[in-house]
Amino acid sequence: MSRIDRETSRPAGREPESFADPVDVAVGARIRLLRKLRGLSQQALADAAGVTFQQIQKYERGANRVSASMLARIAATLNTPVSELFGEVSPASGAIDQVAVLLAQPGALELLHAFAELPRGQSRAALVDFIRSLAAERRDWAAATSGDPELTRARSTP
Repeated sequence: MSRIDRETSRPAGREPESFADPVDVAVGARIRLLRKLRGLSQQALADAAGVTFQQIQKYERGANRVSASMLARIAATLNTPVSELFGEVSPASGAIDQVAVLLAQPGALELLHAFAELPRGQSRAALVDFIRSLAAERRDWAAATSGDPELTRARSTP
């Protein structure tokens, strides 16, 4: 029989992503970002840290907490201080955490690298406009299919 966390009434040690602690999510986003910057796959990081790649996926999503010893192993593999993975506890770190979470999205770093190779000016502006239009279409589709009249009305009102 599994233990139950008395505060949340969920099985102990099992934390759905929607209930993940923001610090765990931020640490995971930093792990993913640094792993990708170093050109390592999840499998390569997992092998070096002595865990499965699925465990690395859970760390990166913030679904599982990273122990202090594992954080040290991951930091050593990524050739970075543990403090860089954990981040500062300051008002400014909130913005840094948001950027790290965005850059940790699949494809975000590659998109940013490609964007940086474009000449400044119309090419970049056109790409940003295109991506914004794709995002707006997705929001409109989500609103139209959600069945929520408030979302549908908000999207159809100029």
